[in-house]
Amino acid sequence: MDIIFSRLKYWNRIISAYLLKKNSQLSFWHGTPEINDGFDKNFPKSYFMKFHYKAFYNGAFDKNGIPLLDYHGSIGKQYNPIAISQYGLGNYNLFLNTGKIKFKTAFLKSADWHVSNLVENEFGVEVWMHYFDFEYRDKLESPWYSGLAQGMGLSLLSRAYIETKNDKYIKAAKRAWVSMELKTKDGGVIFEDNKKDFWIEEYIVHPPTHILNGFIWALFGVYDYWKLIGDKNAYRLFKKCIHTLKNNLHTYDNNIWSLYEKSGLGLDMFASAFYHDLHIAQLKILSEIAQEKSFLKTANKWLSYKNKNFNRYYAFIHKVIFKIFYY
Repeated sequence: MDIIFSRLKYWNRIISAYLLKKNSQLSFWHGTPEINDGFDKNFPKSYFMKFHYKAFYNGAFDKNGIPLLDYHGSIGKQYNPIAISQYGLGNYNLFLNTGKIKFKTAFLKSADWHVSNLVENEFGVEVWMHYFDFEYRDKLESPWYSGLAQGMGLSLLSRAYIETKNDKYIKAAKRAWVSMELKTKDGGVIFEDNKKDFWIEEYIVHPPTHILNGFIWALFGVYDYWKLIGDKNAYRLFKKCIHTLKNNLHTYDNNIWSLYEKSGLGLDMFASAFYHDLHIAQLKILSEIAQEKSFLKTANKWLSYKNKNFNRYYAFIHKVIFKIFYY
C-alpha cells in the first residue's frame, strides 16, 4: 500500500509539471544549458554556466527573496539548497555582466542563506539539508543532504568571499568542505567503490546511483574550493574524481544516448534531452579545467547522437518506459 501511495504522489507531481504545465520545481531545473564563455579556469569569478534563466525564476520566493520550489502534491513549496545556489550564481553572472546592484543583492542573499543554514547531520558533519521527503529510486526521508548541494554551495560561497572579502563566507565554505573529505558511511558525500574510485553522490542511498550531472556539478565546487583556498586535499580529491570519470565515463555511453545514472536496475535510465545537453556542456567545461581531451571527445560524440533522429526518438521512448516502471 505504501508503494502504491508513493507512486501516486510521484505521478501527481509529474502530471502537474509535464501535462498541466503548472509552475513547478521542474520549471527551475529545465532551461537550456549554456556555457558561460567568460569563465576563468584559474580563478572562481564568473560561474561556468550562465544560469540566466535561473536568475529570472518567476516562481515563489520567501520574504527575504530566497526562491522556493513548488513540488506540488503533499510536498508543496520548499527550500532547495541546490536551487538557491544556482539562483545565486546566475545572479552573480548577471551582476558581473551588467554591474546592476539588484543582481549582486540577490547573489549575496543566496550566499547568506547558505551561511545561516549549515546544520549538523547525524554524524556531526555540517551540511545543507532538504526538509521534505522525496521519491527517487529510494525514498529520501526528511531531512536529507546531497553531495550536489555541498558542491554547489562551495561554488557559491567561494565567489561570495571573492566579491566581498567577508570571512563569514570562507568560514562557512570550510565547514561545508568537511563533508567532501568523508565517506558516505561516515556522514560525508564520497563513495569509494571496489576499484578505489571516488564518487561524489548526489543522493546518499545504498547502493549508490552515481548520477552523472550531480557528480560533475559537485566536482566544479571542489575545483572552486581548491582554487580559492589552495587546499591540497581539495586538489587530491579533484584529481581522484577526474580519474574516476576517465575510468567510468564509457559506462554512461550506450552508443545511442547518454545515461543519467547507474542504479543497476533492469532497465538503464537514459538521460532526458535536457540532461543529455547538460552532460555535453559539463564535459566541455571539465575538459578545459581538467585539461583532459577525452572529455571533449565524449562530449562531441554525445552531440552527434543528438543530431540523429533515430537516437532522439529511441531515447525518448526508452525514457518514458523507464518512468512508467521505475521513477
